[in-house]
Amino acid sequence: MTDQAVDTDGVRLSQDPAEESRFLGRTRELKELRADIARAGLDTLSGRKAPRARVLLVAGRPGSGRTALAEELVAQVADDYPDGLLRARLSEPDGTRVPVASLARDLLTALGRTTRPGAPEDELAHELRTALAGRRALLLLDDAADAEQVDALLPDSPGSLVVAVAEGPLTGIADVRPCTLGGLDTKSAVELLQRRIGSVRVTVDPRAAESLAEECQGRPAALVLAGGWLAAHPKAAVADLAKQLRAGSEEPDPVARILRLVHASLPSAAARMLRLLSLAPAGLADPHTASALAGCSVGGARTALDDFVALGLLRRLASPLPEYEVPGCLHPLLAALARAEDRPAELQLARARMLERTVRLLQSCRAITETDSPGAREKLLGMPRALRFDTPRDAAEWLRLRRPALLASARLAVADGELDTLARRLMSQLVRAMVAHIGTQAAAPDLYGVHRLVLDVAERRDLPREQAAALLNLADLDARTGRTAEALVRYRAALDAGRAANDPYATGRAMESVGGAHLELGDYDRAADWFGRALVQRLARDERADAARLYGRIAAAHTYAGRYGEALRNWRAAIAGHRRAGDLAAHARALSELARVQEYAGRPEESLRTCQEAVEWARRAEDLRLQAALHLRLADTLDHLGDPVAAGLHRSTADRMLGGEPVEPGGPGRIAEPAGVARPAVTTEPVGPVEDVRPAGNGPVADSEAEHGANTCEIRSAPAGD
Repeated sequence: MTDQAVDTDGVRLSQDPAEESRFLGRTRELKELRADIARAGLDTLSGRKAPRARVLLVAGRPGSGRTALAEELVAQVADDYPDGLLRARLSEPDGTRVPVASLARDLLTALGRTTRPGAPEDELAHELRTALAGRRALLLLDDAADAEQVDALLPDSPGSLVVAVAEGPLTGIADVRPCTLGGLDTKSAVELLQRRIGSVRVTVDPRAAESLAEECQGRPAALVLAGGWLAAHPKAAVADLAKQLRAGSEEPDPVARILRLVHASLPSAAARMLRLLSLAPAGLADPHTASALAGCSVGGARTALDDFVALGLLRRLASPLPEYEVPGCLHPLLAALARAEDRPAELQLARARMLERTVRLLQSCRAITETDSPGAREKLLGMPRALRFDTPRDAAEWLRLRRPALLASARLAVADGELDTLARRLMSQLVRAMVAHIGTQAAAPDLYGVHRLVLDVAERRDLPREQAAALLNLADLDARTGRTAEALVRYRAALDAGRAANDPYATGRAMESVGGAHLELGDYDRAADWFGRALVQRLARDERADAARLYGRIAAAHTYAGRYGEALRNWRAAIAGHRRAGDLAAHARALSELARVQEYAGRPEESLRTCQEAVEWARRAEDLRLQAALHLRLADTLDHLGDPVAAGLHRSTADRMLGGEPVEPGGPGRIAEPAGVARPAVTTEPVGPVEDVRPAGNGPVADSEAEHGANTCEIRSAPAGD
């Protein structure tokens, strides 16, 4: 989605931006469309207020200039819609239908609205309608696959206007009159040719130019290709090209005819690269993609891509990066040429090279953020110069701009089914790069989709350890957005997968998260039971720090259930565990929670002594915020004991420690709210190879792709709700 002009049909009038901005022909169609905006609809005629936005439809075959017409219309009426212009492309160049959920999420993002990861289509569509309610907005929905897509995105705002572009009518949407496009008129078609090749050859033989326009059936895409070919062959006469096109008249589609002619005129290496660009994810290519597909240098690939733009075969995107798009009208034709000219094994090898290059770029993108890691720096310097980024900012910008292509790469790699090892590595590195540059929270909607793809591959290849990791990641994202019941189902499935893989870390992590989900749902008995099961495993493995933390979680469950005796026993066990582990801050926090439970149990004097002890341990831990929170706890307890003077002194001490900064509610020194799943501490963090997944606390996971064939996405932080 962008505010730049988009022409998916490949109608590019000139390489000169000033010339390109001049729209050709379609005067009658524009007049009809503008008149249709003011036309009274069926609801108005019947005396009812229009319930939804007016929909204008520009219908035509790909390559007919339908998107260019829609863009011109939008440019002419944009001032009448002060709440802005939104664009969405409803199909990918290869014809794949874009899901409504993805479209609605992108539109909401453009409106500055955040969305829940994994939110269903209906919810996102409702949020979009709510966000557009009462606005006078303009929506351009390009390349619609069907009426259902458009209908789901229509605003419930009569003051808005939707301009849809599709190949045929949108049956099912009321009160829509399609503006159906044919070819350009002869005068406009000849002018389009003249802009591409100059006026001399057209002036010398105007009838030949008209004949060529007739052979192209006035289709702008065909005319652009014909003009590009003539511009590349300055000695060729217009009449010669028209004659060659007539000779191939057995092909009814003029775009296909001229494309075959252009393809045949290219050097073999360039022709092969052009065909292989049909494999570019989402029809988006850059020099690295073209280089990997064709097996040539990055510099050579960029030169070839620029040559293709001059020929009208590609469109250069308005981007800081050198990025190109395969026009939607050419994509299926190039794919057919690739199937006819290249062996299946060669196409698969090209896909593999492209995925491998993408993996290495993502590795470089992530590695440049690890400035404190000598190993990461050494690994980065060992990469070819063309794969390295100069600064973290450059890497982040590359990731942002290439995001649609990267996500499409993951989808296509998983759908292929024959490159699962590369697909797993790609998804692992994509998650790592997103977390490093964007952050888990901001990237959550994209991460949700990637983890679902990981789960698809893991189930297809019967990889229970990766199934467990993907299910845990998905459940954590569900939990963060309040879908606790759905998260609980996935945590249980992760537990089964972890047991099937004989993976103690995944099993323990899943059991603890199941307990956290029950805690969030208010089922404190089940929560304590599941925490207890996880504790047994931690004790058996002598994982003392995790065992101490689980004692605290069991204590919290008993506290919410009002079983203060059990809670006190478990907090004391947690305190002993943190003391043996040497974790001073955790020791202080556990003492603070013990003091709180003592206060709940009606033992204020014991609570005061315990809280004073906690302050001393927090001082040893040199945690000022924790000390301040504990001084506030002491002040509350002293208030309850009837000593307001001492309470005031402790509050003053806390205020002095924080420099006037307030302590956040629910901060250190307070029992966590029963949100064991809603606010998981687990980060969706990429890990090392599947073959070397180890529990947290046993050292870092290896990350050598020379030693291991596949990576996946796993979790190496504290369990949910900790």
